[in-house]
This record gives sequence, C-alpha cells and structure tokens, in this order.
Amino acid sequence: MTSSEFHIVKKVRQQVVDGGDRAALKHKVNGAWCDISWSQFGQQMDAVSMALLAQGLSVQDKVGIYSNNMPKWTMADIGALQARVVTVPIYPTNTAEQSAYVIQNADVKVLFVGEQDQYDASVDIFEQCEQLELIVAMCDSIKLGDNSFSLSWDDFLKASEKNDADALSNEFEQRLADANLDDLVTLIYTSGTTGQPKGVMLDYANFASQLEGHVERLNLTKNDVSLCFLPLSHVFERAWTMFVLYTGATNAYLVDTMQVKDALGEVKPTVMCAVPRFYEKIFSAIHEKVSRASFVKKAMFTWAVNMGARIALCKQEQREPSYLLKRSHALADKLVLKKLRALLGGNITMMPCGGAKLDETIGRFFHALGLNVKLGYGMTETTATVSCWDEPAFNPDSIGTSMPGAQVKIGENNEILVRGPMVMRGYYKLPEETAKTFDEHGFLKTGDAGHFDDNGNLFITDRIKELMKTSGGKYIAPQVVEGTIGKDHFIEQIAVIADTRKFVSALIVPSFEALEEHAKELNIKYHDKVELLKHSQIVEMLEDRVAELQQNLAKFEQVKKFKLLPKAFSMEKGELTPTQKLRRKVINDRYQDEIDEMYDETGKSKPKPKK
Repeated sequence: MTSSEFHIVKKVRQQVVDGGDRAALKHKVNGAWCDISWSQFGQQMDAVSMALLAQGLSVQDKVGIYSNNMPKWTMADIGALQARVVTVPIYPTNTAEQSAYVIQNADVKVLFVGEQDQYDASVDIFEQCEQLELIVAMCDSIKLGDNSFSLSWDDFLKASEKNDADALSNEFEQRLADANLDDLVTLIYTSGTTGQPKGVMLDYANFASQLEGHVERLNLTKNDVSLCFLPLSHVFERAWTMFVLYTGATNAYLVDTMQVKDALGEVKPTVMCAVPRFYEKIFSAIHEKVSRASFVKKAMFTWAVNMGARIALCKQEQREPSYLLKRSHALADKLVLKKLRALLGGNITMMPCGGAKLDETIGRFFHALGLNVKLGYGMTETTATVSCWDEPAFNPDSIGTSMPGAQVKIGENNEILVRGPMVMRGYYKLPEETAKTFDEHGFLKTGDAGHFDDNGNLFITDRIKELMKTSGGKYIAPQVVEGTIGKDHFIEQIAVIADTRKFVSALIVPSFEALEEHAKELNIKYHDKVELLKHSQIVEMLEDRVAELQQNLAKFEQVKKFKLLPKAFSMEKGELTPTQKLRRKVINDRYQDEIDEMYDETGKSKPKPKK
C-alpha cells in the first residue's frame, strides 16, 4: 500500500508552510503575469474548506467545477478535498444539457463556475438539478442577476463568518485528521465518443500511487514552472497539476488556450504537459517556414537537426558521442536549434505528452531540437499514466515502459490489460459497466491493442473498439492512418472512413492558413474557401502529398479517395469530444452525402479530377 506521505492534501498543506512568500500559482491580470504566494494560496483554500462546511456539506458530498483554467479552479479543488468533499470537474465547453447530466448523476450540491457562459448555463439548468443548492461565481466580472441560489466568490467565502467559528474550526481540524487514502478524490466523467459519459471514481490511493511513481520517474523540483493550458477538467492536466503542487513547483494558469504562443514567451516554463496535436502544429509550422526558405537555410536546418538527432541517439543508447560530433552539435545548437527551442520559451527541460499516440517522426524531431518530450500512455480509469518514455534510454517508436506499480500485460486479441493501485475504483452508480471493464483477474481492459518488446517497451498497434472492417474483411486502425497523414502542415483534421467499405477514404479539413499561402504563391484566384478547395491545382497537390505520406502503410490501409471540407469538426456541433477525439458516428451521419460521393454503387472510387 502506498504510504500516506503521498496524500495530496497533507503534502500541499506542508508546501504552504514551507513555501511562504514563494510563488505557488501564476495568472494574467490586466495583461501582466502576477504571482500568488503559497501563503495566499493556503489562505484561499482554507477559506473554501470553511465555506463548504458552513454550507453543510458532509464527508464525501460532491461539488462541481465548471470553468476554464484559473487559480481559483485549484483553490476550489484543494479546498474541497481538505474538507473531505469530492470534486467533479465539468468541461467548460460543455453545453447546459451535458453539464446537467453530470451534475445530476454525480449528486453535485455546490457548483463553482468560471465565466459568464458557464454561469448562464448553470442558472438555466438549476431547477432540473434537484440536489444542487448553490452556484458560486469565481470571476468578479460575472453578472449574477436576480436569484437566491448564486453567490460571488468573496461572498461565498464570507458566508462562514455567520457560523460559530470555533465549531467550524473544530470540524475542519477533525476532517483533516480523519483524511485517509480510501476517500474519493474525484469523479471524472469520460467524454465518450458514443453514449453518455461515465463517472470514473478515483481515490487518494490512486493519486498517491501516481505521485509516488512520478517522483521516482521524473525530476521535478520547487524551482520548476509549469504552464497549465490543457483543461483541468481532464485527468492529464489535473493529475499533472497535483504533481506540480506536490513537488512545490509553480503552476501558471492560461485561461485562453489561443494565447499559448505568447504565454510560452512570457512565462518561459521549464515543464508543461501537452497533447500530440500541440507538437504536430509546431512541427508543421517549422517545416512550412523552412519549405519557403532559401536553399542555404534549408541545408543548414537539415544539417542542424541531423546533428541533434545523432546526439539524441547517443543519449538513448547511453554512449558517448565523438569529439567531432560534440563540436558539430555545439555549432548546430548555436546557429539553429537554440532558436527553435526559443519558440517554446527557451527554458523547457521536460514536456510530458499524452492523450494519443505521438508520431515517432515528430517525437524524434523534438528530441533532436534538445526538447525532452516524454510520451506517456494512460486513461482516466488509470489516473493518467500507465507507461512513459524512461530517462535517458527509451524507444521513440514505443509508448515507454510501465510506471512503477503498474502491472501491464497483453490479453486476448492483444488487448493491453492494467492492474495496480492507480486503477480506478469503478464507474459511479454503474456496477455492471464496472464489472465488464475488468477481467476475471482484476485487470482493467483498456480497449487498446499492443505488444511488448524484449526490453519492456510497450507499443500500441490499434484501438480495438475503433477498428474498422472493410467489406473485404481487412481491419483498419483509423488512428494510425490519421496520425500518418495528419502530421502534414496542409492538413488540420482528418477522419478516416472504412467500415463496410471496399476501400479506405477520408474527410479532410485542410489548414487554410497554409493553403491560402500556397495559393498565393501559385497566383491562384478564388472567391471563397469552397472555390479554393475545388481548384484542380489544390486538389492535385493534396492528392500527391497524401499519397507520399502513406507510402509506408499497407496498400489496404491507404486512403484511396478523400473529400475536402470547408469547415472544421467542432465540439459545438457534437463532432468532437472535449478532448478533441472524433465522434465518428456523428461525423458519418452529418457528412453522409460527402462520404457517398467518394463511392459509387459498386464501391469504387470516382475518377480523379482532370488536370
């Protein structure tokens, strides 16, 4: 059993004592980044705990947090945990209906909301959420309107002053004393590509095992600064933030993810976690810029990245580079690589990556730049990380080796199975669903197929639940095909179509910024995006690029035909989950006409446009 020293509440409270005036959190106020000290953080989270006790919340009652990232998100979270209350994060992009389902299913009594949109949605659904007692507006700018069930953040914290101070204080101390690893920390509702989301029950033992494993595997200190820009409502950023606080490092909160480029230059983080799409966009942007550079600059870029790749390989193979390679790399770093690292602030020492498979070409590229991307694999049901690239030796084609404490094996149909203290207690109010998710030996069935090599590296081959079967009986792993083609800088999104079809096709949303720049270079005239996508030179260029990108795929896996879409897939239209995964059924239904156009009655592709 994991030691109670890894109980997140106890450790954070100790960091408050030790940290004093040192920065615990950072956020942007009126255009400038401001610090919140550990002492200030401690005062706020204690005030939240007392206010929740004054509200009458019992041990293991539920509170919701429906907000974009901000310091008060974490203040509300840790404040609730100190009072032995369970926090239920809700994606800030959820509709009122989606949020109502979570609030009702989780029996949420107090709901913290971040901005006006979430507040308005919460007011609209208040009456249908029977257990919901109070909405707390965390931003001062929120207009509360005229109702009896809403309070501002400050008024909520002051509410405890109306109660018997000694009684509240005694109750708070008692709950701190009674804190144990068996308590639930959170219910995290999986976004789900089909059906209603399920509430994953994670307890302190789950988080403690991950904290213990990450302390052993990763080198984070109180001098580190992490940029928190993935949604805290997702297990990846939430668990990472807990690790940041556990180690006494500083967490910088970015409310608007569209501002991440500026924030990297302003905050200059040393660590941050991100999803593969973040790295894909940087990879594409760099290569797009290089493609327009002079011959000399292209040659210098290629040489410098090659020097970086050779040094990275030496590290992975744990061998000393030659004197000549060291000198060449030092020059390459000065002339090129250091400037590319500056795009991410210049101080990055480690970048955990998760949420999906990172293309190995992109992983190698970042390591060649000298950026320590650490790809990991996990899911909400495993409190995030199951495996990750080890240090310094790792196989960039893999998803790393198993985390300390995680028992990982390969079961039927090559399914990856996981058992250990990081695995969830189950799905809230769904005992039958919980039972189906585990095998007879207590291993969690991940739904991912994979294998181990002789060195203990884990590889994912496909997603069992998402495998598509062509009418010819061939199985297609769409994520593999999408990852292969989607890394091109002309392609923003791609959805593979193959189930029951004679061949593989795809719906592609191009990167219009890159496409319009290309059209300008070719002096192509067009009135709108639709006309641009129909232009023969654009279609042929993308056909050639798609063909080149998938040369290493088996013939039956290759996209034979694609349709270009003028609008991106979105969460608002139900085509993406909050974690940016494709909702394939919705996409197939919505774009049925476009899909049918790629197939005639006999299942053959239509002829290519004439030049």
